[in-house]
Amino acid sequence: MSGFVGGDTTPASFTLANDGFWPDIDADHLREAQRIAGTITNARLELATVNAMLSVNSDLVTRRAEWTAKGHATLADVPSPRINGVSALVHAYQRAVYCATSAEIAERYRSYDATNSGEQKAAEEVDSIAEYRRDQRWAIRDLLGIGRTTVELI
Repeated sequence: MSGFVGGDTTPASFTLANDGFWPDIDADHLREAQRIAGTITNARLELATVNAMLSVNSDLVTRRAEWTAKGHATLADVPSPRINGVSALVHAYQRAVYCATSAEIAERYRSYDATNSGEQKAAEEVDSIAEYRRDQRWAIRDLLGIGRTTVELI
């Protein structure tokens, strides 16, 4: 019999409390939805998620003021179509935070493999980061009620 006993690699559950208007973020749902590996510690996931929440909340400060001026105490109270029983605006907020979190994790914890396969993986991660940032911007634009593309005549 071996003296090695493997530990459970599943991180413990936790929820990040938001400021009351914006929804709290369930780290388990975030981890599962974004396929964030258990090798990313809860502390790292929490830091990246808090940074994402602060960034998204800051981007939406004016929109929040408009909604609260109309008497909406939370984002879920703002009239919006519902998908799976949840406000489309709440889904968009979660998407913005989830994508910002995933982008930060991908930026901070890239592979250090210097082989050709490592270089290919790094190039793919850069593409993923750009896609996460794009999806974050789209979700914020959805919350702001503006189109995803801005075109100007020169």
